[in-house]
Parts: sequence; structure tokens; C-alpha cells
Amino acid sequence: MTVQDIPVVVFAAGSLEAPLNRIADSFTAAFHDKVQPYFGPSGVLRQEIEWGETAHVFASANMEHPGALEAEGGGGPVALFARNALCALARGDMTVTPDTLLDVLLKDDITVGISTPKADPSGDYALAMFERAEAVAPGAADRLKAKALTLTGAPESTPPPEGHNPYAWVIEEGAADIFLTYRTNAARAVVQKPDLQMVALPPQLAVSADYGLMVMNGAPEAAWRFALYVLSPAGQAILAEYGFDAVNLPQGDR
Repeated sequence: MTVQDIPVVVFAAGSLEAPLNRIADSFTAAFHDKVQPYFGPSGVLRQEIEWGETAHVFASANMEHPGALEAEGGGGPVALFARNALCALARGDMTVTPDTLLDVLLKDDITVGISTPKADPSGDYALAMFERAEAVAPGAADRLKAKALTLTGAPESTPPPEGHNPYAWVIEEGAADIFLTYRTNAARAVVQKPDLQMVALPPQLAVSADYGLMVMNGAPEAAWRFALYVLSPAGQAILAEYGFDAVNLPQGDR
């Protein structure tokens, strides 16, 4: 059997780039269908689909964006296929722990970076964390919203040099002392820049990220095979390797 000439076009959240490329290669080897991934902020990808760009599968960093496309009659159903979590990526010379994170974030001389809300779910999850902070320290939500700098995730955001992790780069360039991003993104940043530190959010600030998957109307049959492969133990195991919570991985493989 030969590899099919028409690829499955997959629009996927940027945080999925490393595992989804692996999943695509594994899928092609097993089923002989080509996959053409296109990565970016989920909100931007949703907008491109709404404007008429061709996508066969949409893998979003939240459930809202694919849910909206489903409600508009664009495809579906939407399936939860992975979970991530928000965490803090901080300069290596800072003294910060999960217990002191909120106090550090609120300091006047500490700059806080986030991704762009609505364009990138990571920014929306950061805003959700700010609301959780309000219950811990009254007034914290407004203070954090006022000081947070949207440094990534929008079409107009300054891209990092080729080969640079965007979150490590904004800290390295001095644009932020702490950047709130996905746990998986922060882990990759620390691999590239070991002097940075990952700081988990304490339980009272913790925010989970649900990732949604859908097949678009008019997609080829291979798109359904690919979506099922992402949901299968083989696809889920790859996601788990990259630090995602694989929601469909059999209990014995967790």
C-alpha cells in the first residue's frame, strides 16, 4: 500500500507541535495517509477556519473554539483528548516557590507575561488564574490584569528567532520576569534554557486546560482515522510522553 497523495490537513494548537508531529509520523507509518499539520494559537486557527481556510481536523487547546465551530455547523462532535495545566516560567535567579508565587507576581517590580486572551487559550487560562487569586488576596485580580503583558499568541506578537523557544526568549530578552504558560511549554523552555525555573501553581490557583478535537465537515475519510488515532492508546501514549494528561490512556499504561 502506498501513502495517499491527499494529506489530512490538521490545524493544531502550538503547544501540541512536538507530540502531534510524532503522532502524525506514527499514523502515516501505520495507515499510509499523509498528514499536514499547521500550528498556531487556537483562537487564531478558529478564525482562519471561519474565514474559509481548509482544515480537516482541528485540535484546540480548549473546548470553546471547536465547540463554537460545531455550533456553527462546521463539523463535530468535539472530543476531549488531552489535558494540560498552567504553570509559571521564571528567571533562574528569582526566589519563588508555589507557596510564594502569588506574592511574587504581585510585586511592583516584577513583570508578568501572558499570551493573548481569546487569540490563545493560554491567555484565557491566565485570566482564570487571576480570578482565582482574587479569593486568596482581595484586589489581586485587578492588579494582575493591569500589570500582565500580552507578549505571545497574537498575529502581531513579535516572533522569536528561529529555533528559540518563545517563552524562554521573552524572559531571556527581559520582556518578562515570569511568564504564565502551559506546563508542557515551560518544560520545553527549561530544556532549552536550563537556567530558567518552572513553578507549579499552588492548589488554590491551579487551572487545568482541556484540549478539544474535532473533524470538520467535508473532511476525507482519513481525517476520521487520524482523529481516532489521536484518541487511541498509541496517540495518547505519545501525548503522555510530552507531559500531557492523556485522558484516554488505559489505566494500566498511566
